[in-house]
Amino acid sequence: MKKVVLTFGLISGAISAGLMFATLPFIDKIGFDKGAYVGYSAMVLAFLLVFFGIRSYRDNVSDGYISFGRAFSVGILITLISCVCYVIAWEIIYYTFMPDFWEKYSNYVLEKARSSGVSAEELARQTQSMKDFKVTFDNPLWNSLFTFTEPLPVGILITLISALILRRKRKSLNGEEQLATS
Repeated sequence: MKKVVLTFGLISGAISAGLMFATLPFIDKIGFDKGAYVGYSAMVLAFLLVFFGIRSYRDNVSDGYISFGRAFSVGILITLISCVCYVIAWEIIYYTFMPDFWEKYSNYVLEKARSSGVSAEELARQTQSMKDFKVTFDNPLWNSLFTFTEPLPVGILITLISALILRRKRKSLNGEEQLATS
């Protein structure tokens, strides 16, 4: 299992990191609104390797059978490795190429709030909240933890779907289905 998980996890992570670095020159053109669509689309693309990793394990290691639990285990390990690669790429980008990210994002959020007509008190509260969060976000440990939580739900969802689709029961000699235990 280790080889399949490492191989597909690192490929998924490389796709995720590669797409993140590939969009870096276009980040100002993409903007924050479209950036979420681009980012989550890239995550889904990278997490497709979870499906292929589970299938590879089932077909090549587990004699063509896999239980939901084993499929989920393989998939979640691939997801975790991919998420770690995602975090490493973001840390490099944030601290090396985009040290002004938080200021730009704060300005975007506050300008959006202003244009929506929030009260001065609410705007002041949001401004202080953004300043407080920047202090937290500038700590590499907290930055890593927050960043890890971005792709993780997508990976878990794709792992669940893949495990459901790819599970395959063993046929016993008397024709009854049995759950695969490998």
